[in-house]
Amino acid sequence: MTTKLWQRAFGVMLAGAIMVPGLAHAAVDAETAYVLNTFSFLVNGALVMWMAAGFTMLEAGMVRTKSAATICVKNVMLFSIAGIAYYLVGYNLMYDGVDGGLIGNIAPWAGDDSAIADGDFEAGYAAASDWFFQMVFVATAASIVSGTLAERIKLWPFLGFVVVLTAVIYPIQGAWQWGGGWLAEEGFADFAGSTIVHSVGGWAALTGAIILGARAGKYGPKGETRLLPPSSLPLATLGTFVLWLGWFGFNGGSQLALGSAADATSMANIFANTSMAAAGGVVAAAIATQLIYRKVDLTMALNGALAGLVSITAGPDTPTIGEAILIGGVGGLIVVAGVPLLDRFKVDDVVGAIPVHLFAGIWGTMAVPLTNAEASFGVQALGVVTIGAFVAVASALVWLALKTTVGLRVSADDEVAGLDQVELGMAAYPEFGRDSVTA
Repeated sequence: MTTKLWQRAFGVMLAGAIMVPGLAHAAVDAETAYVLNTFSFLVNGALVMWMAAGFTMLEAGMVRTKSAATICVKNVMLFSIAGIAYYLVGYNLMYDGVDGGLIGNIAPWAGDDSAIADGDFEAGYAAASDWFFQMVFVATAASIVSGTLAERIKLWPFLGFVVVLTAVIYPIQGAWQWGGGWLAEEGFADFAGSTIVHSVGGWAALTGAIILGARAGKYGPKGETRLLPPSSLPLATLGTFVLWLGWFGFNGGSQLALGSAADATSMANIFANTSMAAAGGVVAAAIATQLIYRKVDLTMALNGALAGLVSITAGPDTPTIGEAILIGGVGGLIVVAGVPLLDRFKVDDVVGAIPVHLFAGIWGTMAVPLTNAEASFGVQALGVVTIGAFVAVASALVWLALKTTVGLRVSADDEVAGLDQVELGMAAYPEFGRDSVTA
């Protein structure tokens, strides 16, 4: 009897497989796509997380030795704070219930993968993989700010700003496009965040630099700009390569899928365009500094690579490789022009983050219609202006509130001593003693 029941069941299954092979095949495809999409979020998110190491290396190399350890503390703490703030408030504010409006809901993130127990893979990916990928992006925006304000800002007020930036400011403007808000309905195009991530960090850094003021000794009595020697250009170079590597996850992962051959092909093109835009930025910056200063400026070349990467981030999916090189090359030229422009207005940007992330971010966003027929210059400008105005005003209010309550800047004596001793009671390079230039 048992044998007959088994034979009958087998016959039913065989008949089903013969009669509806497409149904079984579809179930397998849905599960495979679910696995590959989840895998893409996790691996590309890990690459973006590695950018935190790149920012740390770049900034630690560009500041003076007496403040290098503080930069390391700031970067590891801001990454941690960003993740917690985005979990508690930011993610749902950015993505939950925006529905064409301005903001989502205020509640901690909570994913639900219970459907897969019943073989339902309609969600397309594991919920936590999406949260993880989005979280590392918000941490990137916060990292942009730390380098600009280095060597004179207090540690805890800076971290207080990071809380507001990652929990409120970044998610609100992100909701306008990526969360399905009003800018998305207008057709604003920002594939991986030239504006939504990079210019947001740039606006926050610019307002902070203006309110905080320049480092002591950066500008002379006649307005001349003085070089305050970086601690390690090799370390800054290594950090740039790490950022370059992480950017493949930043842009490639923003395809948001790897479940089909079309997605895989698009991701491959994005990787290629991303790398070649960086190459265009390096070469353009190197040639420009050779022509202007009669020498190649390493810091400009490094920032040229980053500006090329920022420039292509808004639309890495549509250009040809040649077009990507040109887009990145313009970004490199923007850095060469932008750094002295800031110095002319006595805006002290220690690592050059404002030209890289703000100026090149605007350029990259406005360049999208050059290669994407579905984008328009008017809508792109609308997104740049509205997001810029919101972030600049909100950031300025937070900076001013911190300045008038707990204070932003260390004392003049503490600045001379260096933030490592003042904030941490230790030195990044104790064997070398104090800087040769301590002003």
